[in-house]
Amino acid sequence: MKHVLAFDVSMGKSTMVIYNHYKKCEFEGEINHNKLSFKALNEKICEITKLDGQAPEIVFEASGVYSRPLEYFFQTEGYPYHRVSPLEANLQTASMRRHKTDKSDAHELAKSHFRTERTTTYQEENYYKQMRALTRYYDELESESTNLFSRMHAILQLSFPELEHLFSKRSALFLNIVQLYPHPDEVLECSKTVIRNRLKANTKKNLSLTRAEEKGIGLLHAAQNSYPAISKEDVRCEQVRDYAKRISDLKEKKEQIIKQMAELSKGRIEFQVLTSFPGIGEVTAVRLIGEIGDLRRFQNHKQLNAYVGIDIMRYQSGNTFYKDKINKRGNNKLRKILYFMIQTMIKLRKKTNNHIIEYYDKLKTQPHGKPHKVASIACVNKFLKVAFHLITHNITYDYEAASTCS
Repeated sequence: MKHVLAFDVSMGKSTMVIYNHYKKCEFEGEINHNKLSFKALNEKICEITKLDGQAPEIVFEASGVYSRPLEYFFQTEGYPYHRVSPLEANLQTASMRRHKTDKSDAHELAKSHFRTERTTTYQEENYYKQMRALTRYYDELESESTNLFSRMHAILQLSFPELEHLFSKRSALFLNIVQLYPHPDEVLECSKTVIRNRLKANTKKNLSLTRAEEKGIGLLHAAQNSYPAISKEDVRCEQVRDYAKRISDLKEKKEQIIKQMAELSKGRIEFQVLTSFPGIGEVTAVRLIGEIGDLRRFQNHKQLNAYVGIDIMRYQSGNTFYKDKINKRGNNKLRKILYFMIQTMIKLRKKTNNHIIEYYDKLKTQPHGKPHKVASIACVNKFLKVAFHLITHNITYDYEAASTCS
């Protein structure tokens, strides 16, 4: 390498330093994340490339959304770059005496590039970026929905607690009934026929008249025996209606996102491989793709394990040995999806043939049976290993072949 450009990124701007092959600083300055500054930066890079006969090495520390404009500029202009995680940057630039400033960080990053072998950052295609954005949006809606459910539950305990025992709390019918009848007195003001017709008219799914009447009768019985702690005129009844409406809208939006992700993924080998596993539906498959991204950027399944955060952390010093545990430094959202995916597979063990769950049963029944969570994480490890092989070789899951290989 002949020149190194290092950036310390902050909100809306970056501190930039340029080092030559003698490890001497030739330039130190600040650039703003706007068109004018990026145009000047492009001219500077072109000038260095012409002088050296090769593009300079570019390195910067990942700073979440703040480093995205800089990264997008390099991608658009076609410049290879090295994006370093904050943990890596901290370890690689550590010294006995260090002054923490934006300028010093940029200098340390440039100096460390001469003594550290860094691989060029893998640039994923736009599909994976869109999938990641959609799955994160889905997570935000899920979190918002959970908070609203908690608030709605608190008010229903005052207005009409029996509703939560009559209907499944996550169903569309339950949310419709909360909007229609948040208080038992409102139920008692209506006849069985009126309740039946209102339930059928306000439920988007095809609810039969017979089913609607059964639900209406159950609702009437519950209302007759209910003893609410607030009156039907209380403002909280309107509040709980609003919560139910917002949750219903969020639920619909989540379904739209999954459909959009599934549509984007049609024809993708990752989607075909993941949905070929027993117990993995479209929702889990597209969310896994969104969080994993382009799996081909990993050289082996062990790197994928580290990204997930299930690689083993071992500690031994002298005669002190700590129990092995998973690192948990990786993607916690992905780790959560994978863990619950295994739980779904376990529940479906009697309906499907799945060698991963056979492995779970083996771990649980061996002479020193593993605890449930330990066995589940071991199954996550096995799944990642199999999925990595299948996706990189364009092969869908086959139970017989997987059992033979195991």
